[in-house]
Amino acid sequence: MTDLTPVRRALISVSDKTGLVDLAKELAGMGIQLLSTGGSAGLLRDAGLDVTDVADVTGFPEMMDGRVKTLHPKVHGGLLALRDNDTHVAAMNEHGIEGIDLLIVNLYPFEETVAKGADYDTCIENIDIGGPAMIRAAAKNHAFVTTIVDVEDYGILVDELKANDGQTSLAFRKRHAQIAYARTGAYDAAVSTWMAGAIGEEAPRRRVFAGTLAQTLRYGENPHQTAAFYTDGSVRPGVSTAAQHQGKELSYNNINDTDAAFELVSEFLPANGPACAIIKHANPCGVARGENLRDAYLRAFDCDRTSAFGGIIALNQPLDAATAEEIAQIFTEVVIAPGADAAAREIFAAKKNLRLLTTDALADPRTASLTLRQVAGGLLVQDKDNGRIDMDDLKVVTKRAPSEKEMADLLFAWTVAKHVKSNAIVYAKDGATVGIGAGQMSRVDSSTIAAHKAQRMADELGLGETPAKGSVVASDAFFPFADGLLAAANAGATAVIQPGGSMRDNEVIAAADEAGLAMVLTGMRHFRH
Repeated sequence: MTDLTPVRRALISVSDKTGLVDLAKELAGMGIQLLSTGGSAGLLRDAGLDVTDVADVTGFPEMMDGRVKTLHPKVHGGLLALRDNDTHVAAMNEHGIEGIDLLIVNLYPFEETVAKGADYDTCIENIDIGGPAMIRAAAKNHAFVTTIVDVEDYGILVDELKANDGQTSLAFRKRHAQIAYARTGAYDAAVSTWMAGAIGEEAPRRRVFAGTLAQTLRYGENPHQTAAFYTDGSVRPGVSTAAQHQGKELSYNNINDTDAAFELVSEFLPANGPACAIIKHANPCGVARGENLRDAYLRAFDCDRTSAFGGIIALNQPLDAATAEEIAQIFTEVVIAPGADAAAREIFAAKKNLRLLTTDALADPRTASLTLRQVAGGLLVQDKDNGRIDMDDLKVVTKRAPSEKEMADLLFAWTVAKHVKSNAIVYAKDGATVGIGAGQMSRVDSSTIAAHKAQRMADELGLGETPAKGSVVASDAFFPFADGLLAAANAGATAVIQPGGSMRDNEVIAAADEAGLAMVLTGMRHFRH
């Protein structure tokens, strides 16, 4: 392969015309001949540039509503011909094919069309055919052809051409060939994923996932691991769409924990009152509702003041000054909220290492999406856990039914338990967590740890007794034995919410009755591994 190759002839066919005229003027100024199609050609011509229509090159007009315009040997031959192959050069001469040295293409806005909720036929019409075919051809022939598929690379292209007297280097062409194939791969992934959903194919034979680089990260979970953050093009509010107002770049662990915090707090609608979630290592260490946002934060903080240090805070309403003043009292990695007023931002400005993110909206916990996890040799893919229950879904199985207050706390604790690593046990009282046991190999250990956390809360706050007394407890999965339930009863819990479904449900129910507990079954579990 030769290193520097001259660019004499460029083919431009773009859907997104941002920056196109400025780029074309730069190319024309270097003496590069411009070929173009349809709207791109019209725009350039209106700008006073000399442009040759592809239809004049191929001898065929654009037809079938633009479906056929570049699928022709005089286009693909010009892109694919090896300039140092005598047979290829002879074929070009015989058939009047001129080389195309530069391809600038971006594709029909399929992803955007789907995101807008367009109907099936409209989505189909926004599947680009000629564009990906040209991109793949040009990228394959990167020994001689430069391929540009992203508007953000226009300036880089111009700099490359100017630095090399109208030529591009092999390293440049290779890099942009890789970018080009990644773009067509992501495009096909978007089409196939959308179509699987449109036709109801829950487990298609092949699944493809794609992302766009948002940020290279300093390292991964640990300093010896390299990492990067990619976005998938969705518009779901959260860490990927948030505006960062201050602080260092987010780390791998920051992004993971901030996502966990925001997904949890988004379970609590702002219309139902302020709520706060504090996360450490992807697990909640305190969650609470409050009379106001400051109150919600303080109640969440009180659940586990030790773990909250260096944590992630998520709020379901815009951050205000009073809440910001309280948060600023301890070291916090990230605060994420739907917004933040000027006074709150001014308070945080003094905490230069604190990252403040705003999202403008909460994430809808009911939205269907996929989650994936890599295992050796493959991927595990499943629906996101957007299961929800309300009071009508609950089945009272004990002699005593929960009181109205207990029922409200049970539903609150159940919502939190959905976001705690299994095995999960959550104690809650008056709309706030008072003890959380997470990620243990046995449920009774989670119960014991949660009770221990509640006792530590009492010690830290100078309470006369553990706040677990008079609390309710949620278990993300059934109690296989009565021991976990009895641990909660011994800690002072008065009511229990759990899925049920154990072989020993009758024993667990009998134990609850004997302990005077009220218990309801959800019929739904929330394992979170």
